[in-house]
Amino acid sequence: MGKYVTADPYPYPYNGDLRPENTVFLIIDMQTDFCGKGGYVDKMGYDISLTRAPIAPILKVLTKARNIGMHVFHTREGHRPDLADLPENKRWRSRRIGAGIGDPGPCGKILVRGEPGWDIIPELAPKPGEPIIDKPGKGSFWATDLDMLLRQRGINNIVLAGITTDVCVHTTMREANDRGFECLLLEDCCGATDYGNHQAAIKMVKMQGGVFGAVAKSDDFVDALS
Repeated sequence: MGKYVTADPYPYPYNGDLRPENTVFLIIDMQTDFCGKGGYVDKMGYDISLTRAPIAPILKVLTKARNIGMHVFHTREGHRPDLADLPENKRWRSRRIGAGIGDPGPCGKILVRGEPGWDIIPELAPKPGEPIIDKPGKGSFWATDLDMLLRQRGINNIVLAGITTDVCVHTTMREANDRGFECLLLEDCCGATDYGNHQAAIKMVKMQGGVFGAVAKSDDFVDALS
């Protein structure tokens, strides 16, 4: 008999093979630049209460995952200090909205590796042994070793959380789905700079019988692991 999470539009995972050994809790971009005072999102003028909302639910799942020995990975979006990996159009767009990537800000140079704003918030700080994927773009697979690390550890199931639901989380989920991983989005463990976009991103996952995977709430996931 398999183990499933109560999820929409189907019980997750599809084959009932839910184990700490083959499942990763992937926490995407919970950095000061995205959910902290003076960071990138704050400097753009968005309400960071929306991007901070997932912190408590993520911590609840993270505590459970660590207690049962489930894999935990973290990601950070950021660019090299010399900005050699920053596309010109990305920098142009960010400057146009008043938060130029690589420019000085209250938390150091915006979205630059090694700066205070680039680091993961203290509440969700990685523990020793938990891989951190440093990525230059929105997806967690492009220009990273994420795929190799997942396959080396025998991981088939990816449970996604973090920021933002409609951009980095969604891009990563699509990338993972195309690579054959079974994906679950924890809706209360994600946030976006616009709540409507958050809801739309969740709806997209559920279409066509779960075109990118399934969606669940953190409590349902934790209950399934108990």
